[in-house]
Amino acid sequence: MGSYIPNTKAERMKMLEEIGFAGFDALFSDVPDSVKLKNPLKLPEGLSEMEVIGKMRDIASANKVFKHIFRGAGAYNHYIPSIVKSVISKEEFVTAYTPYQAEISQGILQSIFEFQTMICELTGMDVANASHYDGGTAAAESLVMCTDRQRRNAYVSETVNPGVIEVMETYCFGSDTKLVKVPAKDGVTDMDALRRLISEDDKAACFYVQQPDFFGNFEDAELLADIVHEAGAKFIMGINPIAAAITKSPADCGADIAVGDGQPLGIPLSYGGPYVGFMATTSKLMRKLPGRIVGETADAKGNRAYVLTLQAREQHIRREKAGSNICSNQDLCALTASVYMAAMGSAGIAEVANQSMAKAHYLREELKKAGFTPLFDKPFFNEFVTECPIDAKELSRRLAERGILCGLPLSDDRILWCATEMNSVQDIDNLVSECSRACTFYKEKEEA
Repeated sequence: MGSYIPNTKAERMKMLEEIGFAGFDALFSDVPDSVKLKNPLKLPEGLSEMEVIGKMRDIASANKVFKHIFRGAGAYNHYIPSIVKSVISKEEFVTAYTPYQAEISQGILQSIFEFQTMICELTGMDVANASHYDGGTAAAESLVMCTDRQRRNAYVSETVNPGVIEVMETYCFGSDTKLVKVPAKDGVTDMDALRRLISEDDKAACFYVQQPDFFGNFEDAELLADIVHEAGAKFIMGINPIAAAITKSPADCGADIAVGDGQPLGIPLSYGGPYVGFMATTSKLMRKLPGRIVGETADAKGNRAYVLTLQAREQHIRREKAGSNICSNQDLCALTASVYMAAMGSAGIAEVANQSMAKAHYLREELKKAGFTPLFDKPFFNEFVTECPIDAKELSRRLAERGILCGLPLSDDRILWCATEMNSVQDIDNLVSECSRACTFYKEKEEA
């Protein structure tokens, strides 16, 4: 069997001799025998290219691709213009990675700069970083931005996506930060509970809320900001970038930090990723941003050029004092989001938002007629929760058999529904009809 190591045995022995070792065993003498591999790895025999492709096709055939999707919960089915894939499929973009020799990589730096600029326009904030791995990472990193030696307690609303809260809990555990959950009331944050909890805590660093929240409801972000700032803490908003096109910006709501997942901006669902997290903040907090910030300047000849302006918290800059392990960025996904935003424009994204909200409201009214009672009576965007007359998982399974991915079952009798511009009125009417049939079927089955 050939070797992938690009040097000869003699060359490797010479290198060992140069550093004072007689062989490889001596090189690894400090490694305990208990962790050393005693027997060869039980790996299958290699396959030919044709056999591998066949095997991968067999695995892929097990996937279920739904034509009709009524599920969101953090990942949304939006139309992606053809130009997006056409642009990002260019070789120079596909192969791009984070700029380690930054000023040489002018193309990458420009793409990051444009992404940052668009995120700032979307959020109303002063500055944005290159990107994060996903929205959950960005949310957790925002808590780290706000904590210091005196203030170690971070607050988060129970109306936030549970997956995001899990990431926060992991970060807080590792940084010795206390994460306090603020109760929900009628599908939104309990204002009185937040005021009581945070005002009595002189170690309160920040409060995180999602807008719209996990249940699709709009929070009173401005009032929440006032409560948090009165306590001397920072106010963080997690936003849906599509909804942000038609709602008050985080800056207008008084947010100190705005984060979110860029998946709705032209990135396919792809069974969970890769996605891209965005983060923006005020000039005051700029030096606490994790990751990279690209700035525009001029070269020696006066031509426009781009540089890495700031890397305040990275490991290779701060070493053991680093406040973040984000040393890279999701440049291809960030570029995808940039191409989408440029192609759609502010009017196009607003149209997507308006259609999504209108169709969600139509879906709720039609489901109500079919016996699916809305759980909350609050203004909402494109998601909402209903009671389910039958077992929610059974309904989900029955609809899946008919090529429909229904809302996310939250419990045996509750479902989180979602609609976007991709759901036509006909699609919605068909979904409601199938739901009605399913309810009738299971009721008759129970009576029998």
